[in-house]
Formats: sequence, structure tokens, C-alpha cells
Amino acid sequence: MTRDDHSLVALFQGLDTPGVSDALDKLGLPGQCLGIAPLDNYSQVIVGPAFTVQYVSASTPPGTVGDFVDDVTPGDVVVIDNGGRTDCTVWGDIMTQYAGARQIAATVIDGVCRDVSKALGDGYPIFSKGRFMRTGKDRVQVQSVNQPVSIGTARVSARDIVIADANGVVIVPRSRAEEVAACARQIETVEADIRALIAEGKTLKEARAALGYHSLQRKA
Repeated sequence: MTRDDHSLVALFQGLDTPGVSDALDKLGLPGQCLGIAPLDNYSQVIVGPAFTVQYVSASTPPGTVGDFVDDVTPGDVVVIDNGGRTDCTVWGDIMTQYAGARQIAATVIDGVCRDVSKALGDGYPIFSKGRFMRTGKDRVQVQSVNQPVSIGTARVSARDIVIADANGVVIVPRSRAEEVAACARQIETVEADIRALIAEGKTLKEARAALGYHSLQRKA
């Protein structure tokens, strides 16, 4: 990752996808990846710049599924658009092993993965629409790398910031990262204060009213 990448990733340390999602809503930005779920209940939040890959149906003769992973830098999140296909996979045990060895942060797939036991055993984070055993070889091929893609209706450009955890995946446009992170921290602060008031004996209604909870995620 570049110095700028590290700086932007650092903005989101200590935040999670619910907080960032609320900030996106407040700022009127899309970014929640619908239908993309974690393979496991990961305890850590993954934050990293997107390395995007788009697959399309294979041509005749079929093209390659690609060795793009050689170009991914440590700390990146591989973001694969397979058009939401669930009939063939684009990620398996070899990719999991290699990505882990290269310290790639995670993989997000608008599609499915396979060799789930390997990913779970290695603790390598994968977020996808599900799992299926059938190979994508000769069924799909790489169309583009580091061009804009769609993941669960969210647009992802190369080097956008990906935040992923046990709740799912959100995408923050790189140009709005500072604004989104600041907004998310403000929301998190208010919610922490609400929890503190509840701990002091306030009712939920009183605590929420005192700190304007119901307008937190509303567009400014």
C-alpha cells in the first residue's frame, strides 16, 4: 500500500461497518454491499483499499481466470465482480493460501467461493453471496482489473476503501474517506454517550431524546 493508502485506512481504525453505514446514509452516499455476507463471524474489522477484478462469461475458446493475485499488494482487499453468479466459483483453496501468504487483507466476491474449510482453517476473511463447489474455469474469464465494478449493487473503483466485518461489507469512495470517517466517529460518540446514560439509569427513550438519536443517520 502507498502512504496515502495507509493514511486513509488509519482513518477507519476502531470503526465498524454499522457505524460507517450510518455515516454513508447521513451523507447521502451508497456503499452497502447488498447480499454479501461473511464466511465466518469475524471478530476483527478489515479495512483496506480495493483491488478490483471483473469476470464475464467465458468466450470460445475460453479465456483465463487470471493470475491477477500476483499484482495485489499486502493490505489490499481483493474485490471480485462475478455478476452475482452462484453457479460457479472464482475463489478456492489455492487462491486462499496464496493470498494469505502475501498478506492480502481479505476477498469480497459478488458470487461464490469454494474450499471453505481451507479459508476457515486459515482464518482468511472471505465475504461472498455463498458457497458452491463448481469451478469457474472455462465458464468465466477475467475481463478487467482495477476498473470500476459492482458488488451487491455498490459501485467499487480501484483503491476505494473497503470496510468488512461480521455484519457485511461497505465501500467508501476514496475521495470521501475523510468525511465519512469523521461522520462515523461522530455517530459512534453519540451512541456511546447514549449507552452511558442507560448505564446510569436513564430509560432508552430519555437517553435517545437527550442526544438526538433519531436524527443521527438522517441526511443533513
